[in-house]
Amino acid sequence: MRHMSKHVSADPRALGIAREVLITEANAVQALVARLGGDFMRALEVILCCEGRVIVSGMGKSGHIARKIAATMSSTGTPAYFVHPADASHGDLGMITSEDVFIALSNSGESQELMTIVPVIKRQGAKLISMTGNAASSLALAADVHLDAAVDKEACPMGLAPTASTTAALALGDALAVALLDAKGFGVDDFARSHPGGSLGRRLLTHVRDIMRSGELLPMVHEDAMLSEAILEVSKKGLGMTAIVDAGRRVLGIYTDGDLRRTLEKNLDFNTTPVRSVMSANPRCITPDSLAVEAVEIMEQYNISQMLVVDEQHKLIGALNMHDLLHAKVI
Repeated sequence: MRHMSKHVSADPRALGIAREVLITEANAVQALVARLGGDFMRALEVILCCEGRVIVSGMGKSGHIARKIAATMSSTGTPAYFVHPADASHGDLGMITSEDVFIALSNSGESQELMTIVPVIKRQGAKLISMTGNAASSLALAADVHLDAAVDKEACPMGLAPTASTTAALALGDALAVALLDAKGFGVDDFARSHPGGSLGRRLLTHVRDIMRSGELLPMVHEDAMLSEAILEVSKKGLGMTAIVDAGRRVLGIYTDGDLRRTLEKNLDFNTTPVRSVMSANPRCITPDSLAVEAVEIMEQYNISQMLVVDEQHKLIGALNMHDLLHAKVI
């Protein structure tokens, strides 16, 4: 027999509670703005001068935030990795050198697991940056630089679950990562190279030359060709168009499926009508070194589905259509 699930109605107070959580966490992040100053700049300088690696660590929820901060730094030009404090105290500390920077996260600043490894970090000569909610804590006092991530209260009604404090720490970590990004001159191309497998990487690293049709796949007829020859080329190459070129292969025009529909309305003789008389002259073209995403933008702007690829002398070297861009996952 099929059992019916029990219907449970949400408490009408839930929406108000949710809004209060967002307000509390937003206020916690906003409060960080006024506290940013010399300590933040010193932390930035310590990391910029680092000749080794950046290690980020924390226990519990702080550990989750530490892992995210390490990932954000790594993807924005500051190689970093997360080390669990328990693993560090059982052998992983052996990888830390005097050239490294260790960033330790703990809201209380009294995490036993972190404080166990702090003396070893200091003895190794690595720089220690702490991020806590208590500037008078053991971890803050032991650090070379302390970043104040204190919050007035947690968003949890009981004040127990790490909520506003973890949000503040995450935001402070993002601020540090982005400031480092800017200081290092990390740009769009650098970001794409560190994300080659994602959609952003494809958009920023794929060039027109990587996806254009060329050689025998390139639809092309000469300017003295008849309309019938052009239509055959459009059908044969499957790009929905053909280029019309002169004797030097310079592009004079394009003949598309849309041009064909307009030609049919004129009842012209395909065998005696020169394609040049019905082509679209001076078509939109693009260079092979342009980003594929630029081709998408031009197609969308001018409501066209195909483009010809030309060199500096405006000679035809390739062609592509919207389907090629879709297939390459540029859009």
